Amino acid sequence: MDPRSPTDPDKIREVASELSHLNSLLIITGAGMSADSGLPTYRGVGGLYNDESTEEGMPIEQALSGSVFQTRPEITWKYLGQIEQSCRGAQINRGHEVLALMERHFERFWILTQNIDGLHAAAGCRNVIEIHGNLYRLSCTACEFRVSLDDYANLPLPPSCQQCGAMMRPQVVLFDEALPEKELSTLYREMQNPFEAVITIGTSSHFPYIVQPVLMAQQTGRLTVEINPVKTRVSDIVDVKLSSPAAATLDELWRQLAGQ
Repeated sequence: MDPRSPTDPDKIREVASELSHLNSLLIITGAGMSADSGLPTYRGVGGLYNDESTEEGMPIEQALSGSVFQTRPEITWKYLGQIEQSCRGAQINRGHEVLALMERHFERFWILTQNIDGLHAAAGCRNVIEIHGNLYRLSCTACEFRVSLDDYANLPLPPSCQQCGAMMRPQVVLFDEALPEKELSTLYREMQNPFEAVITIGTSSHFPYIVQPVLMAQQTGRLTVEINPVKTRVSDIVDVKLSSPAAATLDELWRQLAGQ
């Protein structure tokens, strides 16, 4: 059997049947959502940073932290550049396409994503909460200048502001930094009106703000589903666990849902 084929067809059929009666859906996505686009995770199988420390002798989480960016920004930018290079040229996969179709299918549909690759928007999704920001949107650290880029190919690292000459930074949440207020506000607003179902896709569900929507839905009797080949913190909580890759599973789920 193709390891990328969806498993548990009966479970997928069950989920599709449940979703066919619902009007609202929250999708939560992590790195596994973009794996079929060729994007690696930071750690784990095929991860960019599986070694214990970087060349500078610090964990990657420290190199990509707000405190290191404040004191040694060249280190942070070095690894931001590596991450961007690994993402460069990535195209949306079938999973992204299916979520864009679902957005038009459901009366109320939102995506909460940890991914900073911008691929949900590239697929046509409009209701996306990029809780960790977007790697391709840069802002000046000293003035109001903002710019969106296709890639970092011709970008000197660290880059300088075209307007005032100060250093730029990507609009992403570095380790030990606060989450963006606008995205948090949108999430809190939408969670005040509970979704009828929550599906988590390709995330280890490490952060409380990623787990909480799943817990809230489960505690109030709403449908909860996880799509992830590996076991995570929510695997024993959700109603349905689908243990195959995101794109193949979503493709089959949409085929079943569209045929209802």
